[in-house]
Amino acid sequence: MSKFFGYLLSPLFYFSFGLSLCIFHPIQWVCYRFFGYKAHKISVDILNFFLTYSQIFLFNSVSFKNEYNLPTDRPIIFTSNHQSMYDIPSLIWFLRKHSAKFISKIELTKGIPSISINLRLGGGANIDRKDNKQAISEILKLGRRMKDNNWSTVIFPEGTRAKDGLLKTFQFGGIATLLKTVPNALVVPIAIENSWKIVRFGMYPLTTGHALRWTVLKPIEPSEKTPTEIILEIETEIKKVIGQSVT
Repeated sequence: MSKFFGYLLSPLFYFSFGLSLCIFHPIQWVCYRFFGYKAHKISVDILNFFLTYSQIFLFNSVSFKNEYNLPTDRPIIFTSNHQSMYDIPSLIWFLRKHSAKFISKIELTKGIPSISINLRLGGGANIDRKDNKQAISEILKLGRRMKDNNWSTVIFPEGTRAKDGLLKTFQFGGIATLLKTVPNALVVPIAIENSWKIVRFGMYPLTTGHALRWTVLKPIEPSEKTPTEIILEIETEIKKVIGQSVT
């Protein structure tokens, strides 16, 4: 039934999602060109509000649970599982007060309305996965921007989306590289549930009637653990939330 309604409702979702991207593309450029970074960030936050709640056209609910008083005067490395491209707008919107940046494929910096311009201007790291030296250099630069501007970053240690919702093995390299530059950053895990179900049949039809959840888990002080220990703890805690057995 979810697939059946997906055939009917996916065009409405794509119209809303695509229209938001097209409208905010020139808005972002104007904000950045004439008013600077802060105005650009506000435009990006508002864009991602509309992208997040485009899910109503698929009758998908969106919830963000955070029981922790996260600091705003300290960089944070948010570390999350990754299930679909629809994880990202919600992370940008819900973490907006932390100025969360992303590590993205350099290929995404061209050709996509709103998204590409934000990746070029927003301050994240755009890496070439075929060039390990360039990738490490970009992540280190991001770490310095985090330190200088009190920004935060979202990383996906799986490296790619888990299309069946099951966690892939987490890699510690991203956290280790960032912590070299921002050793005072707090590490905060986030568990994402059910967004993989939207695209279980690919780009069309999208499926409907899911409870999409983002849950902030207990923060970790990196000074007390090695990067490997941090990643293992994050992986274990996220598995508990999404109902995957811990081995």
